Amino acid sequence: MNKYEPQSSQTASHRLLPDELASELSHLTTEVLEFGDAPPLAPRAPLSQSEVRTILLSLMLTMFLAALDQTIVATALPTIGRQFQDVSSLSWVITAYLLASTAVAPVFGTLSDIYGRRAMIIVALSLFIAGSVLCGLAPNMTVLILARGLQGLGGGGIMPIVQTVISDVVTPRERGQYQAYFSGVWTAAGIGGPVLGGVFAEHLHWSMVFWINLPLGVVALATLLPRMRKIPVFHRRREVDWLGGLLLMAAAVVFMLVLTWGGHRFLWLSPTILAMLGSSVALAFAFVWHAGNAREPFLPLPLLGGSVAPYAMTAGGCAMGAIIGLTVHLPLYYEVVYQLSASEAGLALIPLAAISTCGAAIAGKTMARARHYKWVAIIGLSCAALVGCIFTFATLSLWALLVLLAVFALGLGTAFPISVVSLQNAVSRAQVGTITGAMNFFRALMASFTVAAFSAILLMALGSDISLGDAHRGVVNSIPAADMIASFRYVFAAATVLLAIGSLCMVVMEERPLAGPARQPVTMAE
Repeated sequence: MNKYEPQSSQTASHRLLPDELASELSHLTTEVLEFGDAPPLAPRAPLSQSEVRTILLSLMLTMFLAALDQTIVATALPTIGRQFQDVSSLSWVITAYLLASTAVAPVFGTLSDIYGRRAMIIVALSLFIAGSVLCGLAPNMTVLILARGLQGLGGGGIMPIVQTVISDVVTPRERGQYQAYFSGVWTAAGIGGPVLGGVFAEHLHWSMVFWINLPLGVVALATLLPRMRKIPVFHRRREVDWLGGLLLMAAAVVFMLVLTWGGHRFLWLSPTILAMLGSSVALAFAFVWHAGNAREPFLPLPLLGGSVAPYAMTAGGCAMGAIIGLTVHLPLYYEVVYQLSASEAGLALIPLAAISTCGAAIAGKTMARARHYKWVAIIGLSCAALVGCIFTFATLSLWALLVLLAVFALGLGTAFPISVVSLQNAVSRAQVGTITGAMNFFRALMASFTVAAFSAILLMALGSDISLGDAHRGVVNSIPAADMIASFRYVFAAATVLLAIGSLCMVVMEERPLAGPARQPVTMAE
């Protein structure tokens, strides 16, 4: 008999299984997978260098929109106040944007894991553009503030989605190399925004600070969306926990209002502030309880635990708080101690803002090549903390301060790419958007808390009720330089403590191997 012929004339359908095997198979559980949850039949073709470059350029333009809008409005505020004859409400033009953008960061991150990056970037950019148009058309201060809130809803969604799309395009090992480009976007927006806003307000019209977002936003959508179809898809459709999202946003908004009003509109120990703080804590506990009992929580609490997430988020938050807190308060120090003008004080912030980009670039290149990548952040944050000690205990000339401030920023900047990539590398691909949104949310809260804490420290040390705004510049200039130097030592000490905590967190954080090969980053000029 040929070996390829069947050994029995019975067909396979008529053969009987042994009793033991049939009994075992009958007890096996079966699982039916929906077609949408099934893995793809074939992997998506990798993106070409040209496609990656186009996507990254589009993402940089998108991020530039959100970054620019946080700085370009500031110099136009006096002109806006004069036109609407309402100076007392000007702070809400900034506060409304910050409140909205901070509260929705985790929402957009989670929704991008549910509905996809393409859908949510369209929603975020559409809200941002619509808010910009309404700001430009605002007939009064009330409409402008509401429109700024709408704009903040879109701006707060842009950042986590952009960072999540980057994680979809490049592997964790090569991802850090691109942080210098995106850090450079923030630097350019931080330096150019106030200058551009002043030019628009003085020579054109204040509404141009909002109308400029319209062509930039349309170009960003037109260049990004066609390429989004080629980006690998990792989102998973599931039920949206809207109650959890609302509880988290409500707790964040109330807490941000406490930080905004405390010490300015109300005393820190006033019944209003204490009641709001209690409400924020109660909402936070309600969110934690709900997340622990929901079947599909909005922000899974175990995602924030483990040996990577809490330490990476704390380190990144401490670095962000230190750089934002000093950026807000150093102009006051420059003007009182070194007698610089407002514009000169702004230029003196360049070492802090620009050199941190170099630190991020160094850390990114280290991640692509070194196995033990977190040590660059440990060394960088430790060096920054040592420089902070020098600021605390020594009185320096202006040039010595600027040089050491550049070293400080170089070390501080190393924390940003390593904390972001470590977080994204520690979770599954279907949860990258959620953890990225949570990270941006925590960083924004930490930055706001640090600004409020540094202001409280400074005012307590000075022993006088002053305002950091331009309206009370005469009061500020009346402070003796020696008193400002002595008081600012506590601010420098607080920044030093933050960076020491960040360095310690990096030491404790687990250093997991980064997925993906190391390769040369795409050059934007190609």
